Amino acid sequence: MKLNCIVVDDSAVQRIIITKLVNESISLNLISDFANALEAKNCINNNSIDLIFLDIEMPHINGFDLLDGLKTKPQIIVITSKADYAVKAFDYEATDFLQKPISKERFTKAVKKATELHILRYENHEMQGESIVIKSNLKKLKVYLSKIKWIEAYGDYIKIVTDDENHLVLSTMKSFEKELTAGKFLRVHKSFIINIERVDKFNNKYIEIGTTKIPLSRNKKDEILKTIENF
Repeated sequence: MKLNCIVVDDSAVQRIIITKLVNESISLNLISDFANALEAKNCINNNSIDLIFLDIEMPHINGFDLLDGLKTKPQIIVITSKADYAVKAFDYEATDFLQKPISKERFTKAVKKATELHILRYENHEMQGESIVIKSNLKKLKVYLSKIKWIEAYGDYIKIVTDDENHLVLSTMKSFEKELTAGKFLRVHKSFIINIERVDKFNNKYIEIGTTKIPLSRNKKDEILKTIENF
């Protein structure tokens, strides 16, 4: 198994160094390298990219701006000369952080971490169903989408309600919505996303999942009810 990856860095020298390391790795498949975030964004949104080696300090659009505008959410290995970016990088759930100059040993360790996380996300996909990896209580957990009943806004966090237990994740509803399978999950209210397969009853005011009543957004009520009826 190889991870499809790209390198994004405005420095030609750094791109050469990183792409050389990528090409020497048996775990990686280099799709392309880019000198700016705009070209990289187009590639990511139109191809299956598993991993991005991302420089933060770039002109016009920096690395964090690029991440904010993505439709998908590949793994990120942040590359920069400033350790101060490490904290913010992990706010974006970066898999790892490499500080320039990059050693081959440290690069290999970061790639190993990315590969293991990819396996955790997708192993037994056909048997167990689709899953996502979340970070809750400083631990990374695999959650099967079929077990999620709904997601609820919870201050600066979101609460993921599943058959087994609830998980608090530091994320916005908008950001987490991108992680979910389109067509199976539906935003029914500014504070709620539901798993359509888990709906037991519904009317023009509420969705019922088990004994829980989830309110419908007034502005999108007709659209939401039509989607559920046609599911």
